[in-house]
Amino acid sequence: MPVENVNKCLHCGLCVGSCPNNAIFLNEVRLEFNEDCTECGLCSRICPVGALTPGGK
Repeated sequence: MPVENVNKCLHCGLCVGSCPNNAIFLNEVRLEFNEDCTECGLCSRICPVGALTPGGK
């Protein structure tokens, strides 16, 4: 799963809308990823502030 830097995240929702598997959910505090995440890296690439780093399984 991607790793979120909560200090950088703007809660803009771009990552949520870009996920082809609808695996990202935005709550009030941080992003949540469910088991549908395939670690494609699209969310990390689309984040305008670099708040997501691809993680390992």
